[in-house]
Amino acid sequence: MLFYCAFLLFSLNVKDDVLCVQSKPELSVGTEHETIVPLAAESSSCGCHNLKREAVVDIEKESSIITENPSVKYSKKSNERHTDTQTNGEETDTRSQMVLIPGGVFLMGTDSPGIPQDGEGPQRRVHLDHFYMDAHEVSNRHFQSFINATGYITEAERFGDSFVFEGVLSEEVKSQISQAVAAAPWWLPVRGADWRHPEGPDSSITDSRLDHPVLHVSWQDAVAYCSWAHKRLPTEAEWEYACRGGLQERLYPWGNKLKPKGQNYANLWQGKFPTHNSEEDGYTKTSPVKSFPANGYGLYNMVGNAWEWTSDWWTVHHTTDERHNPAGPPSGTDRVKKGGSYMCHKSYCYRYRCAARSQNTPDSSASNLGFRCVSQEQP
Repeated sequence: MLFYCAFLLFSLNVKDDVLCVQSKPELSVGTEHETIVPLAAESSSCGCHNLKREAVVDIEKESSIITENPSVKYSKKSNERHTDTQTNGEETDTRSQMVLIPGGVFLMGTDSPGIPQDGEGPQRRVHLDHFYMDAHEVSNRHFQSFINATGYITEAERFGDSFVFEGVLSEEVKSQISQAVAAAPWWLPVRGADWRHPEGPDSSITDSRLDHPVLHVSWQDAVAYCSWAHKRLPTEAEWEYACRGGLQERLYPWGNKLKPKGQNYANLWQGKFPTHNSEEDGYTKTSPVKSFPANGYGLYNMVGNAWEWTSDWWTVHHTTDERHNPAGPPSGTDRVKKGGSYMCHKSYCYRYRCAARSQNTPDSSASNLGFRCVSQEQP
């Protein structure tokens, strides 16, 4: 409770300016000179990186974590206001459309990190060969094709549960839960939650959510899908380069302003996390995979909507040496994920920037975690 109160006090004082790093002469493209306001370590996460099965605690033994936490007041009714009938055109192919990402040099990371403990810096020059990337996150429709063709069983299905944000659960499901994540009590391990049932056994992707990103996929699940599709997961460098869409030293895939001309360019949290989402962008959960404008490379939802797995092992230590096609450290315990999700808000989890990053164990799965694939050649 003391931790959460500290977070509330801090979040009230976070400045509203969203700012960018200084440009470097050799790759400058007229960048606006701005400075990111760093977030304190204890106030910088929606808790998704804590989603390890050994991190859960019994609710009855730690009742204050749940009953006194404002996130419990978040109402599921707001999630029922949208029917999500938008499909943006059905794709009949069982694999996602891919776009060419031309090879080039870019500045990876930032020297003005928003969340220093995440290892967002230092900024370094990286050379990449061309590659192809899925135009959008792998959808439920495409993942369903994979399951139908292979009979694959996801890790969430094998474990029997997965992590779901408390605010999107029905009261019936919540009444049957006896555990929560101690470090982030709005995350609950839900029996029967998986890619087909994103909010537990009484939910379903059905036809209205087939064009939303697939959720509750572990790193291993994502690798299995990519292999079936003759693709692979992107490296962190490839993902960040693609996210920038040809722009240098910009915060977001479209530039430095979060809402150019007052328009929403990503599915993020509006309001006060985790107690109130105003739905300004039209969604409280995921949105269809092509809901917002694409970046300069033709990629949709590179930030917001669902976190995306990369192939890299997690580290917060990076060399400043110029690198060619870096693939991350040779080993580790967690894998890197990028892009943030519909739960991200700048006052608490400012990770919907191209340079931002987070991590999870490879067997983790959650209601805001998905992926997209890349390939060296178009399949």
